[in-house]
Amino acid sequence: MTGVPVVVRVQRDDFDLAAEVRALSTGRHDIGAIVTFSGLCRDEAGTLSALELEHYPGMAQAEITRICNEAVSRFGLQAVVAIHRYGTIAPGENIVLVITASPHRQAAFDGANFIMDFLKTSAPFWKKEHAADGGPRDWVIAKDADDSAKERWTKN
Repeated sequence: MTGVPVVVRVQRDDFDLAAEVRALSTGRHDIGAIVTFSGLCRDEAGTLSALELEHYPGMAQAEITRICNEAVSRFGLQAVVAIHRYGTIAPGENIVLVITASPHRQAAFDGANFIMDFLKTSAPFWKKEHAADGGPRDWVIAKDADDSAKERWTKN
């Protein structure tokens, strides 16, 4: 959709969810619903000291932009913000933020879910877990549940 603001950033630095929502919504009286999703690093019951995220520069941004533009088209969104961090992230820190805005709540919820389902499976990021006990670092393996979540959008 032409003219719909889609902001995509792949960055090392943290983000401020409230500031991002303000930036998206200030002066916008056409928005009826804003949905946010913020993904945080878990400590996996104390066994994880950090999560290291690597990405394919340029390609990651392009793929997330493609996913967001598809969500805009599919759900009639009025604005999208997607921020994904890379680097070493400690438990409790932000990893990803998706904000969708639309005239009505269902489109905003669906758009955010769609973006996250495709981001988890299609964006070129790789995660390595750092064990709290100093043990070997393990790459995170893709989950079948993530693929199944993405497939629900193609059954229409």
